[in-house]
Amino acid sequence: MNNRLSVNLNGRKSYDIVIASSYEGLKEELLNIGCRGKKICIVTDDYVSGFYLESVYGVVTEIASETAVYAFHAGEASKTLDTVSSLYEVLIRHEFDRKDFLLALGGGVTGDLCGFAAATYLRGISFIQVPTSLIAQVDSSIGGKTGVDFGSYKNMVGAFHMPSLVYTDISALGTLPDREFSSGMGEVIKHGLIMDASYFEMLWDNREKILNRDPEACREVVYGSNLIKQKVVEKDPLESGYRAILNFGHTIGHAVEKDSGFSLSHGASVGFGMICACAISKERGLISEEVFSRVVEMLSFYGLPVKYRIKDRKQLISDTRKDKKMESGHIRFILIDKTGNAYIDRSVSETEMQNSLEYIDEK
Repeated sequence: MNNRLSVNLNGRKSYDIVIASSYEGLKEELLNIGCRGKKICIVTDDYVSGFYLESVYGVVTEIASETAVYAFHAGEASKTLDTVSSLYEVLIRHEFDRKDFLLALGGGVTGDLCGFAAATYLRGISFIQVPTSLIAQVDSSIGGKTGVDFGSYKNMVGAFHMPSLVYTDISALGTLPDREFSSGMGEVIKHGLIMDASYFEMLWDNREKILNRDPEACREVVYGSNLIKQKVVEKDPLESGYRAILNFGHTIGHAVEKDSGFSLSHGASVGFGMICACAISKERGLISEEVFSRVVEMLSFYGLPVKYRIKDRKQLISDTRKDKKMESGHIRFILIDKTGNAYIDRSVSETEMQNSLEYIDEK
């Protein structure tokens, strides 16, 4: 299997995605993008740092003129402007300039936060994604979406800022808690549903190996999702239209995540959103009961919950209108008309969304 993908934007190579089994090749990749003699700040959290900081720090110090480390408290609660401000202080104190680099070592929170800091510090410096969670390896590290939460609203403040490199070590999945692995599978299943029916079937046919984190099965999952994400991002890098299909399951999913007080993982929340979106597609006659049931069955197999006791339905639906996917007062809702084909729909009504909640609400 190919272990490298190039993401091309506007007809030119923007960055490479490298899939490896260790950090042995990281030095060469950093040299290839011009890191020798530059300052590099490794941004990580206090959980991931215990596993991988020493290895990555050792690689970085071999080529950097100075290596700084900024570690924040792990979790979504740290994905704020306050954390970014603290990172700015470190960069200013170490006199980072626009030719230096940030390196995001961790999951989606770390990548989003570090990327946003890179996009805004000195009006933009380069950054590298070294994702350690499944959700980051298959989704959030690719495509240049960066951002932080504002109050209780996810990713409301952000910018598009492409990484200089994405370096994925598959072996990192071995230390991932089961809950986080399942969360990543929510985004993986989404990729199959929106763009590749054969990939979706592969996830089912190889479900035992994937769930047991067989290295080659996991490599196939990561590469397949990366390929899908690459194609979408190249076609629409700034989400002016087509790229919105990646938000399948996210409109209601983000609202469910907020309703849970963020106790649900992102992937679990997206899973609920996908069930609702598939329910709307089914009720419109776009997909069969069999397809709908397979989606629910697959989510459940990979450890994602399929029932949730909704606290406030009215507020949940109201929160969908505060989502960043609103456009001229209408929600760009993503539906599927068959496995592997998603489309943008601006006609989904609040009644349809309310009715779809019946499929997930554990009364």
